[in-house]
Amino acid sequence: MDRRSFLKTTALGGSAAAATTLAAPAYAQGKRTLTMVTTWGRGLAGVHDSAQYCADKITAATDGMLTIDLKAAGELVGAFEVFDAVTSGQADMYHGADYYFTGQHPGYQFFTAAPFGMTAQEIVNWYYHGGGLGFHDELGQIFGLKSFLAGNTGAQAGGWFRKEINGPEDFNGLKFRMPGMGGQALGKLGCSVQNLPGAEVYQALSSGAIDGTEWIGPWADEKAGFQEITKFYYTAGFHEPGAALSLATNRDVFDSLSPAHQQIIEQVASASHQWTLALFLANNSAALGRLRAGGVKTLQFPDSVWDAFGKASKETLDQYMGDELFAKIRASVDASMRESSAWLALSDGAYTAQRDRVLG
Repeated sequence: MDRRSFLKTTALGGSAAAATTLAAPAYAQGKRTLTMVTTWGRGLAGVHDSAQYCADKITAATDGMLTIDLKAAGELVGAFEVFDAVTSGQADMYHGADYYFTGQHPGYQFFTAAPFGMTAQEIVNWYYHGGGLGFHDELGQIFGLKSFLAGNTGAQAGGWFRKEINGPEDFNGLKFRMPGMGGQALGKLGCSVQNLPGAEVYQALSSGAIDGTEWIGPWADEKAGFQEITKFYYTAGFHEPGAALSLATNRDVFDSLSPAHQQIIEQVASASHQWTLALFLANNSAALGRLRAGGVKTLQFPDSVWDAFGKASKETLDQYMGDELFAKIRASVDASMRESSAWLALSDGAYTAQRDRVLG
C-alpha cells in the first residue's frame, strides 16, 4: 500500500470508505495554472526549448484550461532542487534530466542515459515496448510523481578539454564537469568530477574552476560559447549516447486532472521526445562546421581511453546492484538494448556506412 492509499484508508470508516470507492472520481473543475520548474537556465539551447514546447503545447491542447507557467532554473528554485520542489508540492511539475536525481534513487539514471547505454532510438524502443514506462512509473510511485520521457538530445559529445587526451592517465587530476554515473566513472580514472547546472558551466570553465566539460553537442555547445575558451573538442562520448529528458508531475496534482488532461500531458511529453531530438540533430552539423571554421580541433578518444571508460562504467553500474529495483531496471535495459542493437547494426548501421561510402 502506498502512502496516499494508506492515508485515505485510515481517514474513512468502513461504510464511508465503501461509498467512496463506488463514487465517481472527483476531478478539479475550471481553469488551472500549473507551475513547471526546470533544470535548465532560461534560453539554454534545445533543453529550455524542450521545456517551453511542453508548456506551450499543454496549454494550447487544453484550450487554456491548463496553463503551464514555466519557471527556469533559479527563478523559483535552483536547477537541482526541482525534484524536491515537485514531490513536496512547492511546484506542480518539472522538466529536466532525471540522472540529476540519482541521489534520490539510482534507477533514475536509466531515464536519461547510462554510460555505455542506449541510443535515442533504443531508449524509446525500451520505454514504450520493453517495460521502461512501467519502471518510470514504479519509481514515481515511491516519490509521488507521474513521469514521462519528454525530449532527447541525441548522442552527446565527449567534451571540451584544454589539452589533447592521449591515454587514460590524462584524466588523473583533471577537473571535469560531468553529471550522473558517467561522472562517477570518470572519477574512477582519477578525475575531480564536478556536477554543475548548465547555466554555470561557461563561467566555471572560463575561470579555470574546471579544466574541461561535457555539455550536449555542437549546436548547444556553440550557443554556450565554450569555443571561446578552448579549442579541443571530442565529438563522441561514452556517457550519454542518447540522453532523454523527462516531464514529471506531482502525483496528487496529476490524479486531480481529468483523464483527457492526463492524456494530453502524456502525449505532449511523447511528442516532445521526437521534436527535441530533431531540433538538436537538425542543427548539429552546421554548428560543427562553424566551430571547425573558427579553429576548433575535433578529435576522437583513442581505443585505450574507450577501454578505460568501459571498465570504469561497468564498475560504476555494478556498485548499485544491491538495490533490487535498480537491478531489475538494468537487466531490462540490457536485454532491450541487445535486441535493438542486433537489428539496427545490420540495417541502419550497414546502410548509412554504405550510403556515405557510395555518395562520398
